[in-house]
Amino acid sequence: MLRRSNSRLKSHRFACVVLAVFAVSSVLALAQNGQHGEAPDFGPNVLVFDPHMSSSDMQSRINSIYAQQQHSEFGSGRYALLLKPGEYKLDIPVGFYTQVLGLGASPDDVHVIGNVHSDAAIHNNNATTTFWRSAEGLSVTPTNGTMQWAVSQAVAFRRMHVLGDVVLHQNHGWASGGWISDSKIDGNVDSGSQQQWITRNSEWKSWTGSNWNMVFVGVRDAPAGDWPKPAYTKVRETPIIREKPFLQVDSQGKFSVRVPTVARNTMGYTWKGGTTPGRDIPLDRFYIAHPDRDTAASMNRVLLAGKNLLLTPGTYELAEPLSVTHKDAVVMGLGFATLHPVRGTAAINVADSDGVIVCGILFDAGPTLSPVLLQVGRAHTSMRHQTDPISLHDVWFREGGADIGKVEENLVVKSNDVIVDHTWIWRADHGDGVGWNSNVSKNGLVVNGNDVTVYGLFVEHHQQFQVEWNGERGRTYFYQSEIPYDPPDQASWTDSSGNKGWASYKVADSVKDHEAWGLGIYSVFRHPDVTLSHAIEVPETPGVHLHDMVTVALDNLGEISHIVNDAGAAATTRTPRVDPRLAEYPARQP
Repeated sequence: MLRRSNSRLKSHRFACVVLAVFAVSSVLALAQNGQHGEAPDFGPNVLVFDPHMSSSDMQSRINSIYAQQQHSEFGSGRYALLLKPGEYKLDIPVGFYTQVLGLGASPDDVHVIGNVHSDAAIHNNNATTTFWRSAEGLSVTPTNGTMQWAVSQAVAFRRMHVLGDVVLHQNHGWASGGWISDSKIDGNVDSGSQQQWITRNSEWKSWTGSNWNMVFVGVRDAPAGDWPKPAYTKVRETPIIREKPFLQVDSQGKFSVRVPTVARNTMGYTWKGGTTPGRDIPLDRFYIAHPDRDTAASMNRVLLAGKNLLLTPGTYELAEPLSVTHKDAVVMGLGFATLHPVRGTAAINVADSDGVIVCGILFDAGPTLSPVLLQVGRAHTSMRHQTDPISLHDVWFREGGADIGKVEENLVVKSNDVIVDHTWIWRADHGDGVGWNSNVSKNGLVVNGNDVTVYGLFVEHHQQFQVEWNGERGRTYFYQSEIPYDPPDQASWTDSSGNKGWASYKVADSVKDHEAWGLGIYSVFRHPDVTLSHAIEVPETPGVHLHDMVTVALDNLGEISHIVNDAGAAATTRTPRVDPRLAEYPARQP
């Protein structure tokens, strides 16, 4: 998050009895509607809408949720709004910790005529703290022809069809996003003041705007121009991907989860033929967990028995890690379901098994230091998963903000062939429990496995390497990172080799093969006489290649002295400010 307001944003934590009644009544209304069958027990914070319901009733319930969630940056509310196939005349503002999800096999099965929009969370059209929300699986015909999606990190825009234009900002106020995938926009996408963005496997009529770092992977009609002016990084095809699983309902009212097929060398969205290729898992093969009555022990029992796990919205206080061991197991969160380890353990341990999927979950570190929040695989594994990879989608990590959180390493990937498809790994720079010795976190992402591929890697403010990559043949498509704001002095922030600070993106000296596209590293130092020697550190070896890099120093203190190793000019706050860029490392030979 760049250049956000320094004022502490207070959450709206007020009790909302009317809202709870609305939520329960919406589910009961559907249960009484025999035409489309009874909705599963998703709990009071999941509202399942049907096109036969009253538009005014649905709008009232949507407005009630938004009134609670609009400014609730660190509040406890978690909500999912599920829309069954059909047409709706609604205006749906999307607040904090709110997922809006169409339940059709295709986004065109659920059509909203009106709007689905995200608005800047703070004054002056500032969207740099507009986090933790999503719109997925809908078609939208926006009022006046333009859909506003002013967002920053941890915001998913997936399987969307916009019958009009999209703007990714609010009146050109600050914004620090963002993500689009598997989507079609009939008109123009205007990134405007967005500082960076990644789009994967999507199509549109046109794109306008660039700032520091815009990455397009597997995008038809990517905009003309190349790095550094405009700041466009274009990769023609997505080398390997499995789209995020999604909840759906058929004409008989039967719910299932579609698990998309792994695809290679793709361009454009998956649902051109009407549906996304894949397999369906009936909902009765999922255990539907509820935060008010499930524990880690109860969820582990069903996981061990071979059930998949669906986490309904809320916060789950974990006394032990969830253990995911079965081949092709799916652990899916609705409405930003949050895992909060309270005894210094991991939140989830994933075994080195084919095809495990973890998606749609917020990992919130607890007050006792955890070694890791999400660990995938085991050390020194030789197992391969080329045909059925483990994949992570929309997984978010946080230390501090809501309360004190402590962890050594947030996400550790030890398995081979893993796909990470959009993550934000954040040590909080504002909110409650924030301080150099309070919300402690050494590393954001540590990769020890080989052939790991990451799309949309956002990692910020950790106290040593933001990313430490030890595995071979790693691939990163888009990287956004702010180094920590709050090192109190240089002595407190000097790496083991004596360099000033810890590089944001570190590829281990032993690595022979690594490649990354579109990397932006930024500084916002709060204390004087603190600098970073190298934004990126990589071994000098023929198999390591980096493309399109930028560093930016913000506010009025410090600098980033080099972009990669000792290459690249300093990003400094001195006037005139310099935002250095490198197109290639090592530089291409003439």
